[in-house]
Amino acid sequence: MVKNINAYRRYALAGATVSVAISIGFLMQSSEPGYAGHQMPDPASNPATSLSNAGEPPSMETIALSAGGLPSLPFEILIEDRMLRKTVALTVSRDAPVGDLPEEVATPNLACDVSLTAEALPAALIALDLTAPCLTGERVVIHHGDLRFTDIIGSDGRLSVAVPALSEPATFVAVLSNGDGAMVTAEAGSLQFYDRIAVQWQGQNGVELHAREYGAEYNSVGHVWRGAGRDVAAIAEGDKGFLTRLGNETLQDGLMAEIYTFPSGSAKAPGDIWMTIEARVSEANCGKQISAKSIETRPSGVQDIHSFSLEMPECDAVGELLVLKNLLQDLKIAGK
Repeated sequence: MVKNINAYRRYALAGATVSVAISIGFLMQSSEPGYAGHQMPDPASNPATSLSNAGEPPSMETIALSAGGLPSLPFEILIEDRMLRKTVALTVSRDAPVGDLPEEVATPNLACDVSLTAEALPAALIALDLTAPCLTGERVVIHHGDLRFTDIIGSDGRLSVAVPALSEPATFVAVLSNGDGAMVTAEAGSLQFYDRIAVQWQGQNGVELHAREYGAEYNSVGHVWRGAGRDVAAIAEGDKGFLTRLGNETLQDGLMAEIYTFPSGSAKAPGDIWMTIEARVSEANCGKQISAKSIETRPSGVQDIHSFSLEMPECDAVGELLVLKNLLQDLKIAGK
């Protein structure tokens, strides 16, 4: 449970349980400044999903939204000794249906020399280098198993990005706006030494990934999130992880992702890392349904994937945070 911190107000939920695919808890709290729904379309006939240069991309799990939804879940929120009643509707699925990916609308296919290369980096990161000189400024969707994100090809016709590998070997597919594509596979042999947890979504829906290492409080040194993501150099200390943010947030309805990496295979001390998905209520998402998907990759290679959708509170709650508890497994670090 989150403790009171500075300007944070604590909201305690009482008496809210429901039988869904997995049990979920909610905690609402206000956020410090700077603390950081959209249903995916079904583009089955979209020509952008065909790869003229490199076969079909791997099939991907689509985000499961409620069809009609679950009944609203009433619960009581204690706010400064006053009882208010809110309603949150939630649908969670561990077995979301498999379908086509929501890609960008394709433009007429123009001849374009496209290449995609990959190079292994430390911490099981893969450096991707995409070249598409006739598509400068265009969107590209990068697929890596169940992970995907949208970015923009630069004015020099290139896109370079380092992606945390989620499988070994690691296969990547780039799908371009004109229907062309390219695929590359790289070795990520050190993946067995890392725990990785990813969350992905579409558009500006307020979703955030948070890790609190060894029981760290919010906004302390061990609290890792987009506002304090660290970089790969942090793993050298043996008791710290880092967060990678993928996707171009300037794109409307772009696909975004955040991935937390912890060096569990070389950790010096035992302990727990508390993992949560959180969503801040904003003018853009208040009163709307938001959706996301999580991917948890263990050193054993086992992946745990599930999708969820959530009705955000009304706009009088702008600035508050929903903490989605029990969606992710906390990391249990054995240490050495």
